[in-house]
Amino acid sequence: MTLGSSGSSVVVPRNFRLLEELEKGEKGIGDGTVSYGMDDGDDIYMRSWTGTIIGPYNTVHEGRIYQLKLFCDKDYPEKPPSVRFHSRINMTCVNHETGVVQFIVFHMLLAFYVLQCNGAVVGRGYTQC
Repeated sequence: MTLGSSGSSVVVPRNFRLLEELEKGEKGIGDGTVSYGMDDGDDIYMRSWTGTIIGPYNTVHEGRIYQLKLFCDKDYPEKPPSVRFHSRINMTCVNHETGVVQFIVFHMLLAFYVLQCNGAVVGRGYTQC
């Protein structure tokens, strides 16, 4: 991540970004139906995370609790984490056999890739940044 104005930029270290994400996740996001944290508090690279999502009201997922794993590779935040549901979930962006979120079908992750690569589409089957 870079910040700055007038053509100057400051690179925010990966672990600083992850510490910020950890703080948000432990507090819960929005109404508290989404939370996440690290699998191993001693992992200094902050790679492996666990998340919980409580299905939103007035949807087919209402009242269900979904468990998922996230893995932030060394390239995070330039590339999004890999995400895998441990709970069975019926969504078009989730592989029904493995639980892996397929970013190409999940438009939010695809937008993340495009923004991070100055408009170039990257990932499986696409050009790299």
